[in-house]
Amino acid sequence: MKQGSISIVGAGPGDPELITLKALRRIQHADVILYDRLVNEELLDYAPGDAVRIYCGKAPGLHSMPQETTERLMIRHAAAGSHVVRLKGGDPFVFGRGGEEALSAAAAGIPYEVIPGITSAVGAAASAGIPLTHRGVAASFAIVTGSRCQTQDSPLRWDALAHGVDTLVIYMGVSKLGEIRKELLVHGKDPQTPVALIENGTTVRERIVTGTLGNIDKVAAAMKISNPAIIIIGEVVQVRADLLSLQEAVRSQIG
Repeated sequence: MKQGSISIVGAGPGDPELITLKALRRIQHADVILYDRLVNEELLDYAPGDAVRIYCGKAPGLHSMPQETTERLMIRHAAAGSHVVRLKGGDPFVFGRGGEEALSAAAAGIPYEVIPGITSAVGAAASAGIPLTHRGVAASFAIVTGSRCQTQDSPLRWDALAHGVDTLVIYMGVSKLGEIRKELLVHGKDPQTPVALIENGTTVRERIVTGTLGNIDKVAAAMKISNPAIIIIGEVVQVRADLLSLQEAVRSQIG
């Protein structure tokens, strides 16, 4: 029997052209692909025609299968000699549970590798014209999950996040935007701090709305922003407005 293996692969932030060459090669030679909800399904077209495709995506409050089942499937197919690609949106080690899957593979004695992907914080921000760091404006950024906004188990340190980093990027936080806003304001964050919401970043369905910490919940509600989306909080959001203004000024001169 041939030796099976597992490739834990980051598919990038949504645009299928933002996947890495190494990741694409693994898809092209896969026997089995277990793919997540945020993977652009165009990427599955690069897999061999006889490759087994298994959907194991998770939406807020709706999981197609438990994480433990996903890991068992991954290991079972690899143990039977298949090259398994565990295809995940963004980067597998940034809120992707890739670390858990690597540990499962290692514990089972299955050869595995991790292939990084462009995480949404970086990809969607760049697509929206928002640099996470910017000379003279932001020298640090943090990526956090909004799903632990008010949990009693390991709650987020909102006091540190409000003042300890220049740019804050929040995943899985749209449904808790009001609570996130409240926590940051309670801990002294300026209500005039610029905020951007990026829905379906880097894709043809991308939508970007901006506001301030003081009004972003109302803006989001008015625009009906929904998942998948990220929240960016910090002065770097203003760079997007500056870029748009400069582009408009150039167009006016040319016209």
